[in-house]
Parts: sequence; C-alpha cells; structure tokens
Amino acid sequence: MPATSATTAIAAAVLLAAVLHATWNALAHAITDKLVAVTVLSLAFVVFGAAALPWVGVPPRASWPYLATSSCVHVLYNVALMRSYRLGAFNQVYPLARGMSPWVVAIVAALVVGERLSAVGMAGVAVVSVGLGCLVFARGLPHRDELPALAAAATTGLLIATYTVLDGLGVRASEAPFAYAAWLFLLHGGVLVAWAAHRRGPALLADLRVNWRTGLAAGSCAVVAYGIVLWAQSRGTLATVAALRETSVIVGAVIGAVVFREPFGRWRTVATVVVAAGIALLNLGG
Repeated sequence: MPATSATTAIAAAVLLAAVLHATWNALAHAITDKLVAVTVLSLAFVVFGAAALPWVGVPPRASWPYLATSSCVHVLYNVALMRSYRLGAFNQVYPLARGMSPWVVAIVAALVVGERLSAVGMAGVAVVSVGLGCLVFARGLPHRDELPALAAAATTGLLIATYTVLDGLGVRASEAPFAYAAWLFLLHGGVLVAWAAHRRGPALLADLRVNWRTGLAAGSCAVVAYGIVLWAQSRGTLATVAALRETSVIVGAVIGAVVFREPFGRWRTVATVVVAAGIALLNLGG
C-alpha cells in the first residue's frame, strides 16, 4: 500500500475508534453507580480477551514488561476516570482528560523513542490540543467547586498519556497487536473485577444485573476502539495516533448536548472547526 494511502487508512481507522470511544464513555457516564460502570466494562474486557486467546496466542517476551506496567496504569486510569465522572459534567471532564494526551505523548515520544513529527505534524497536534482545550472552558472559567473534578480529569489525562506510550512501545515490541491487546484486556480487566468485588462484595451481583446491557454495549465499543488504536500504533507515529484518537471529544460534545442536555454553544462550534483543521494538518504531516 502506498505511504499516502496507508496514512489515510490509519487516520480513518483511528477516527472510527474515536467515535466508539466517545460512545462507550457516554454509556459509562450514564451508569449512576460508577463502581458498577467500572465492573461491567472490565467484565467485557475479560470476556473478549479470554475469548481471543486461543486465536492470538501469547505475545513475545520482549513486550511483557510494557504489558505488565500498562495493565497497572490502565487500572489507575479507570479508577480516575470514574472519579472524574462522579464529580463533574461529562462535557467538561471528558475534554480535559482526553485533550491533555496528544501533546504529552508527542513530547514523551520525542524524548524517549526519538519519534519526531514533521513541522506540519507538530502543528496538527498543537491545533487539535487547542481545539480540545476550548471545549474545557466552553462554559467560562471553572468555579471553585469544579476544581476537584478538573483535578481528577487532569490526573486521568496524564494516565492516558502514560499508557498510550507504554502500549505503543509494547505493541511494537510484540509485533502482534491483537495478541498484545487480548492479554492487556484480560490482565487489567481481571484486576478491576477483583477490586470491585472486594469493595462491594456479594451485593455487586445484584447491581450488575440492572446495568449489564449498558455495560455490555459500552464494553464492546471500548474493546473494539482500543484494539484499533493498538493496531494503528504498530504502524503510525504515537503522537499522530494519540491526537486523532482524542477527536473523540468532539463526538463526546455532541453526545453531551443531545443525550445529557448539556449546552453546545458557540465555543464548542469553534472547537469543532479547530479540531477539524488539526486533523487535516496531521493527515498532511503524518
């Protein structure tokens, strides 16, 4: 496949992952009990990961340090994400958590991996990040009572950047993105299910029965979305994939406005245009 066609295919795949990502986050946000939300999502990861094992096998030993470390970071990320959703509005915490990742990944990838984007590509990362930042402050400067939610969202964003780099390196070391994905799903999902069972006890089963349909839908979207991202990371630059993936925030803004009745407004429209311009730059400079 020619380089331009390959870049376009990767971009299209990651944009599909972005839509799926925003969808599962909205579904998770809709589950009032956030411990249940974590559990049903994690169960989906465990089921899909275990089902794939006979077909994908075990990734090479070189990828396991990344796999183990990333699994721990994914656990922390899920806990921080649900705390963000418990404390804040979807259309405020989601853009902040996702918007921090592209430029942090770009810096870390340049320093650790030596993976430098072209000037146009770096401009694309910057423009996407600015557009996503506009969404955070679409309602004006945050009030004091919103600061805990924003702090939780910022922590979530740093964890996203951390596991993005780890998984990018791990999936390349494995040279088997689907095997890496299956084991990642199984490991971090299993830890989260065990943690939730310890926290809630037998009562967790009854709570799961109420939300299993929403959880299954969210988990299915999450599994497919991150599977696509891992595949893309094995072929494209980490910063470009991260920036394209975080355009899920635009989809999230639309979902927040339509489903959760959170205002869209002028700034969200501006942010959408800015992010679209950033995507065009990334596609030109990727």
